[in-house]
Amino acid sequence: MKNISKISALIVLFINISCKAQQMVQTPNDVYKLKKNEQQFLNKPLKNLLKEIKPEIKSAFGTLSSVGYPSYFSFSFINSHELKQKKEGRKLIGLYVYVKEPVDEWDYGTRPKEIEFSWRKEDVEKYGNFTVVRIKVIERIED
Repeated sequence: MKNISKISALIVLFINISCKAQQMVQTPNDVYKLKKNEQQFLNKPLKNLLKEIKPEIKSAFGTLSSVGYPSYFSFSFINSHELKQKKEGRKLIGLYVYVKEPVDEWDYGTRPKEIEFSWRKEDVEKYGNFTVVRIKVIERIED
């Protein structure tokens, strides 16, 4: 009887550990999985998509597009200081998430300079409920 309860406890523990949800994007190179599974995020809050990204988003920029076009966020996994330093052969991956609501803070220069290109917890709270309408991934190699 003792052995059965020990085995049952181990099985339950194993199942619990196995069922923990793993984030879709484990490394910056996995960001293409978001585009591949785009339907899963369309017309859903931005915060749902952001929960699937494990690597830290180090820089971001919001753009208010012309009338008739959606606004978008540009996310990068390197900070703006590293981005300014050119490194030949470095692969830069940009994640562009288009949203239904207007993103005007960056365009109107109301974002403070010291955090202008940072993506912070406060940004997730502020923009997390914006509705995703498109995901785009662009990769380029510096020369």
